[in-house]
Amino acid sequence: MEKRYGFGIVGAGIIAHIHAQAIRAIPGAELKGVYSTGAAKSAAFAETHGCKAHPALESLLADPGIDIICICTPSGSHLEPALAAIGAGKHCLVEKPLEITPDRCDLIIAAARSARVQLGVVFPSRFYEESKRLKQAIDDGGFGTLCLGSAYVKWSRTHEYYQSGKWRGTWQFDGGGALMNQGIHSVDLLQWYMGPVQKVQAFATRTLHKEIEAEDTLVAIIHFANGALGALECSTAVFPGSPRRIEILGTGGTAVLEETAFVKWQFREPVPGPAVDDGVATLGGAANPADIGYWAHQRQIADFIDAVEKNRLPLVDGTEGRKAVEIVTAMYESARTGNPVELHGKTNL
Repeated sequence: MEKRYGFGIVGAGIIAHIHAQAIRAIPGAELKGVYSTGAAKSAAFAETHGCKAHPALESLLADPGIDIICICTPSGSHLEPALAAIGAGKHCLVEKPLEITPDRCDLIIAAARSARVQLGVVFPSRFYEESKRLKQAIDDGGFGTLCLGSAYVKWSRTHEYYQSGKWRGTWQFDGGGALMNQGIHSVDLLQWYMGPVQKVQAFATRTLHKEIEAEDTLVAIIHFANGALGALECSTAVFPGSPRRIEILGTGGTAVLEETAFVKWQFREPVPGPAVDDGVATLGGAANPADIGYWAHQRQIADFIDAVEKNRLPLVDGTEGRKAVEIVTAMYESARTGNPVELHGKTNL
């Protein structure tokens, strides 16, 4: 990497700090500026990470030394700063979800294509070595015919967590509750592994966090386009919280991944793979969002820089990032109506 890439961050919350740490760890990358609607938070963030606090978004975007903007605002307010960054000619890396509806995602995707800038969506779980190994085993046919693909996100969040930001658990700014905020990472992995989703049936409730608008617990049945079935269980109401679990089962083998540890890797025919971890998997963000490390973000940001340099699509571009949003919003529609919901799979923007 010969060029040194300058980064700007919009937002100054927990996830923005993770982006800043990841950028600092990448040779040839430099965090140059931050903008947040809270001036005091911007100033504190800038002091912590050694960058400039900008008084307005326009000021951040006007910096010629900034090549890439990371959008780290609440989920339902990604659209406006993303469009502004793209309009300023900046490459744009947006924290998950890309936005809270497919239509709002489409506006960002179309703008990036028109401006010929790179657009990426942050799903760092795809960058775990274990996630990539599982994907490769599927692509190589080790599982035979896929039968079941399921995910379990049984996490714990406190009342203080939801009170820490007025946007948390709201439909307008969070786009939902446990599913849109916490479970969407597993939704992305499931569709990446299993292929397109054809139909969903979901049920949602508020078990503990009665004060939020959206759900704190949701379960869904998934019908994949290839004929396989699956399930999703997601909650922020349980105690004490468990490691995120992904199960992929086929006629030729089974793999079970808890966070970054395989607890089962068994195939009819030999498939190169990891040692199975019989110990306790890391909890990750199961009980505390601040426990999430930055190294997977580092890998994704490095991939995004490489995509900019080589003028190729990043591993998770806008179209890829949109897929999980369509699935999540279909699950919410099913939970509201009580009916199964067919997905459209729009990818031809």
